[in-house]
Amino acid sequence: MTRAPEAPTTAVPTDLATYTDAAHAGAATIIHAYSTSFGMATRLLAAQIRPRVEDVYALVRVADEIVDGAAAEAGLDVDDQRELLDALEADTERAMRTGYSANVVVHSFAVTARATGIGVDLTRPFFASMRRDLSPVDFTAEELREYVYGSAEVVGLMCLRVFLADRPVPDDTRRRLEAGARRLGAAFQKINFLRDLAVDWSELGRSYFPGIDPARLTERQKLALVVDIDCDLGAAADTIPELPDNCRRAIIAAHGLFAELSDRIRATPASELLTRRISVPIRVKLGILTRATVSAALPRSPQGERP
Repeated sequence: MTRAPEAPTTAVPTDLATYTDAAHAGAATIIHAYSTSFGMATRLLAAQIRPRVEDVYALVRVADEIVDGAAAEAGLDVDDQRELLDALEADTERAMRTGYSANVVVHSFAVTARATGIGVDLTRPFFASMRRDLSPVDFTAEELREYVYGSAEVVGLMCLRVFLADRPVPDDTRRRLEAGARRLGAAFQKINFLRDLAVDWSELGRSYFPGIDPARLTERQKLALVVDIDCDLGAAADTIPELPDNCRRAIIAAHGLFAELSDRIRATPASELLTRRISVPIRVKLGILTRATVSAALPRSPQGERP
């Protein structure tokens, strides 16, 4: 007698897998709660890497909130904030070693870090820059470079490690992509300095640009800062065609969104930057995302250029 085929068995998720899934579900909500621009751009990422970028963003945002207002609003003084930030960094490093944290955002980030090669070479500069925000004294040019590297450029490098985790590239290509990721992160940060000028200066007492008094920002100074930003955006754009297809649409979109912000800051009188935050209307954002989708679909030449 012929036996009926056995029904396929479904693997029962382990306790750790269930916890990891739940941790990511929590982490994934953060990007959409805090950033419409990045949230929209991440929807253009390939499905297999989108959760990992959400994990990176979640940790970065949680650390940023410790130093940028939420913790103070809850009643924590600067010493409390520093202690909390130190504890978050220690927990992050422990989780990156062990693969587990009771903090769901840290746990989810650590799982991604272990899978993609994100190490303390990137997390330590990030936390150092966050710690610098707890001492809002004027920056020197060198201090600003170090701050921008830790607060923004390393985040670009973390995302690049996610993009390339399963897409090995030659060393020279990787170096070019790393340079592009750093320039794009730097541009994003400098744009945010100008967008957040009112809050950073008036409420948090921070002055990021050496030799510039935010309360007396001149049109000439503003334009010089925008030119510097546009140089970063241009250098980053040159490397985008070499990115893998799992992320290219999203990076084109993010680049386009911040290029639009740069243009709007250029067109805004310097004095108004102290009274309002520049933003991109939703219809314009949707247009940028649509163009990014079309641009990424165009065929590339052997040199990586688009026709």
